[in-house]
Amino acid sequence: MTPKVLFAGPADHWDIYRTALTRAFAQAGLEVDLATDHPPAEVDYIVHAPTGPVSDFAPFTACKAVLGLWAGVETVVGNPTLTQPFARLVDPGLEQGMVEWVVAHTLRAHLDLDRYILGQDGTWLRADHCLAADRPVTVLGFGALGRACGTALARLGFPVTGWSARPKDVEGIRCLHGEAGLTEALTGAQIIILLLPHTSQTENILNARTLALPARGATVLNPGRGALIDDAALLAALDSGQIGQATLDVFRIEPLPRDHPYWAHPRVTVTPHIAAETRPATASRVIAENVRRCEAGEPLLHLVDRSRGY
Repeated sequence: MTPKVLFAGPADHWDIYRTALTRAFAQAGLEVDLATDHPPAEVDYIVHAPTGPVSDFAPFTACKAVLGLWAGVETVVGNPTLTQPFARLVDPGLEQGMVEWVVAHTLRAHLDLDRYILGQDGTWLRADHCLAADRPVTVLGFGALGRACGTALARLGFPVTGWSARPKDVEGIRCLHGEAGLTEALTGAQIIILLLPHTSQTENILNARTLALPARGATVLNPGRGALIDDAALLAALDSGQIGQATLDVFRIEPLPRDHPYWAHPRVTVTPHIAAETRPATASRVIAENVRRCEAGEPLLHLVDRSRGY
């Protein structure tokens, strides 16, 4: 029987994903019935985005798996009606986009490019920045995205520390974990990059205490989740000079309200959640592979551990 796949993403995404998913299923050797209006009881797979039309999974009694269209899962994983296996999206296109954003803004901070780009007033400024080897970088969150970004920065010569909740081992990178490891990872860091999922354990992981640990004038880059930062504490650290600059791509409320103090703060750069956009072509191949695996009785890729929340 032909599997029925329900696209439950935003309506304005349907046209582009219909094309990308159809191509990906064909390339995977699958014949599927892809639509946006299958009766719930007949659906075999849901391609799901939190901003789409499905928030109650109970009617999907025959559904074999829910396949996330975004990397973030925090708005879905706690849904009590979601009893089906749930796979998050780990997409090579999304990963590459994240690496590019992180490397660009790390180099921007490291080379103090704003000083030259925004300060062209006729003064011949003297360069006084160090080389990458003397600029310690800490990446909080060392899953697939954190490892990719940390590895890219290490190849450029930065001494990289990766921190995660559980032990990791990545060649050429100092890996720390746990509460004591967090303090060690942040102490003396000059650039901090946040790539953690949002859970009860990671919320406000950058707060008044932890923001006091990096080197004075450190840079914070957050392309992960807005709730990882205590906003009031970060603003206070920016005002005191403890944190010299912050580039933020994600926020507790999006779009970021026009009256939010981040917009006007001279040491904050806001980017509109562009660090790691889902690319339909590459994301569709990941989704098609998971359908192929499930139909063949193989384990799903990137299955979410609900006890951990990601």
